[in-house]
Amino acid sequence: MMLLFMLVSIFRAAFSNEWANKKDGKFILNKPNISPQVLKIILRFIYCAKIDLTELQGPEILNLLIAVDELNVQTLIQCIREYLIKHQCDFLQQNAIEIFETAYQNEAFTDIWNYCFDKICEKPAVLLDKFINLKEPLLELLLKRDDLLLDEVVVWDNLIKWSFARHPSIQQNVKKWNKEEITIMRRTLHKFNPLIRFYHITSEDFILKVDPFKALLPEDIIDNLLAFHMNSNKELNIDLHPPRMPKYDSNIINGSYFAILSSWIEKKNHFYYNERNIPYNFNLLYRASRDGDTHTDFHIKCDKKGATMVVIKIKDSEQIVGGYNPLDWNSSNLWVSAKDSFLFSFTEKNNLQSAKVGYSNNNKYSIGFFSDHGVVFGTDLYFYEGNWHSYRDDTHSYPKIGIPGKIFEVDDFEIFQVVKK
Repeated sequence: MMLLFMLVSIFRAAFSNEWANKKDGKFILNKPNISPQVLKIILRFIYCAKIDLTELQGPEILNLLIAVDELNVQTLIQCIREYLIKHQCDFLQQNAIEIFETAYQNEAFTDIWNYCFDKICEKPAVLLDKFINLKEPLLELLLKRDDLLLDEVVVWDNLIKWSFARHPSIQQNVKKWNKEEITIMRRTLHKFNPLIRFYHITSEDFILKVDPFKALLPEDIIDNLLAFHMNSNKELNIDLHPPRMPKYDSNIINGSYFAILSSWIEKKNHFYYNERNIPYNFNLLYRASRDGDTHTDFHIKCDKKGATMVVIKIKDSEQIVGGYNPLDWNSSNLWVSAKDSFLFSFTEKNNLQSAKVGYSNNNKYSIGFFSDHGVVFGTDLYFYEGNWHSYRDDTHSYPKIGIPGKIFEVDDFEIFQVVKK
């Protein structure tokens, strides 16, 4: 009965559209986008109820999904969708843009569409090389997203490139445009202007990247932007959207690091969280270059503030180290155990894969609270008399993770209050 039902569904799809031509009393189906190999897989499933997706590569599975959707083999559609998302993540991420466009407005691809959309927003580097080729409806959907992890000036810059790609005959020297060219470009950008969060573009980038194209923007937007950048405290009657990228007040690390640190706080793997779903706020309490680098300055700024994250940039190096204290800093002159505290190291600043973490062994020297010291993580990492020290004796509260031994110099260090959202 199931076999008959599937065959009826396929023939109904095949003979109800332009695929079928009748010649010499026979119906000839013309489907050049369905290869013989894919058709063989589908027919084998229909007659034998067997399919082994593990034998297929990502592109073959995607082509199979397109075919079973067109042939209306409903029992296979959900199975293939789930397999792609669960077992072909790398293929989907590496080809997110192409799949994104293929899946557009196709109900059979909804899960895959959402998956690729999320991945593009999470890791938009895959987008930038292909931005100028995006279809207008897809670009509009993308720019409406709050979680597209790109600086707004990068979004604007690529939108301008996209507009030029639509009209290759228009020269890129704005000053030489005639009225017709200005009108064409204004019409091209018209629907996208409200989607650009101009107020999250810095004054410097506004002058360099936005102002040269002011002829393409409504006068009220330009007037408000100029007023905003001349006096950012002035109240303006504007609809101010939140920034796409969370902003972190750090001169040492960015959101990718905070995502990893958040994962470690919860004892997850390095990349459990990403910039879109960080569950903590990291509020800057102290920056040595700004607030002074003495133990007194530290205690004034950081005592009794709850859990904190210490981030240190080592001098003449790409290494970043630090630690997490889940307790209040104070000046009680006591040692305490803290099983959730940890030290960390990024050997190379621009290589997140170089990350290492070492959790406390929960001995009584995990954290030190001393009035004449700053940060103290056992004898493994501590600040004393204006210097950073590590591994000063054989009593260790944390595993060794590559923090320089003895005394080391730093460019700067920062301490953040960690608050659950």
